[in-house]
Amino acid sequence: MMRTIEVLLVIIIITAAFIISSFFAVLPSPRQVSPLNFRRLALTTLQTLDADYDLSKIVFKDPNDPSWSQLQIALSACLPPNIVYNLTVYEVQSGSGTELYIPIKSISNAESLGIQSDAGSYLVASSNVTFNVIPEKVGEGGGGGTLYILNCSDANGWWITGYTAQSLALDLYNLLSPYFQKTIMVQNTTDFGKILNNNTLQGETVQNAVVINTFGETVPIPSTYCTSPYSTDGYAYYCYFLGKQVRLYNWTWVSIVGYPFYYVSNIGNFTGPNDQNTYGIYGMKRVGRSGDGDGGQSGINAFLQGLDNRPQYTYDRTRLIPDTGFIATLSQQVLDSCNYYGVYPSPYQTSTRALKDSILNAYHLTIGLKIFDSVTVSGTTYNPGALYNHVSKSGSLLALGLTRTPDIRLTAIGLLSYYKPRLYRSEYTASGTSRLVVLQLGQVGGV
Repeated sequence: MMRTIEVLLVIIIITAAFIISSFFAVLPSPRQVSPLNFRRLALTTLQTLDADYDLSKIVFKDPNDPSWSQLQIALSACLPPNIVYNLTVYEVQSGSGTELYIPIKSISNAESLGIQSDAGSYLVASSNVTFNVIPEKVGEGGGGGTLYILNCSDANGWWITGYTAQSLALDLYNLLSPYFQKTIMVQNTTDFGKILNNNTLQGETVQNAVVINTFGETVPIPSTYCTSPYSTDGYAYYCYFLGKQVRLYNWTWVSIVGYPFYYVSNIGNFTGPNDQNTYGIYGMKRVGRSGDGDGGQSGINAFLQGLDNRPQYTYDRTRLIPDTGFIATLSQQVLDSCNYYGVYPSPYQTSTRALKDSILNAYHLTIGLKIFDSVTVSGTTYNPGALYNHVSKSGSLLALGLTRTPDIRLTAIGLLSYYKPRLYRSEYTASGTSRLVVLQLGQVGGV
């Protein structure tokens, strides 16, 4: 009985203590429990007002312009009715390492912002500001600086589905010509033959040039090379000769897509009914011995033999690509260059023509740039896209072993990532080009 009374007394005491403490406790106001984030609201409001660049236009107008009234109406419509504001625009003046903020215009809907307020700021630039970027030219430090883009009208391409070699050449010209001292469109195979023999087309420097083949898996062949010995083994010897010339002139040969040197093309010379790639594209021949189903593989092997300065050409049809395709990912170095140069291809590509990593030892090559990260398939490592340098430091090959259709942005960013031309940025009409908009918010009413 006594135990029961004791328990009841304890319950009564605890309950009384709780009631008394609750009566005297000071609870926080709803505004303190769930405060309004004025700074975030101010910033999002300014961004909303500038969604169509209306804010950027108005803040540079005369303080007496009627558009300021329209801005105030829009500002009031963006905010809840219990929010008071003060919007002030400052002109930003820079000089002597410091910045000076001069108030230009202020609009408000109340004399006071209440007991609590916060502000957000937004910097806008005038539409009259002119920015200019001057790229450094490849070869400015001496040697080279010429970009040849094969635009031969008398050749056909393959593995460039959806494009012509000529349209790709024009796009590459627009992308890369600002970065080279001289960019020359090689308009036909005759002109191509001239530079193969160290004859200039426009007074340019042939040595140390970059040569972009826009014909995909096909390489143009001048008429003078459509005979023996260049026609040996289905023009595999011609590919060997190209490798020799790339080494001789220290060229960087660029294959933009597919399996390099798989076909040769000259519309004027290859006119027979069988001079086609079995897919209806005439004026070309597959490289390799007749009847050899894997003969197309001999083109790249022959080219690499020439690049390696092998004294004697050997017919080699070794397969250098995987049996199946895979997804290739841009390397971190190239991704960084994308941000620097403003060229943004997709970071993920499908590769079906990646070259084996074993060619490095076989042909004395090093990788100067990995455009895509290496991929290992069934124990064999492949490079979906890379720029290979010969150890002699004479001659290079950039090969993008991707499936069709080609993305010439990959070619551009690959070359820019390798040569690293600097960008010199400059700004004109700099005076009074920036305005700082500060929106301060407060709340009225409520508890």
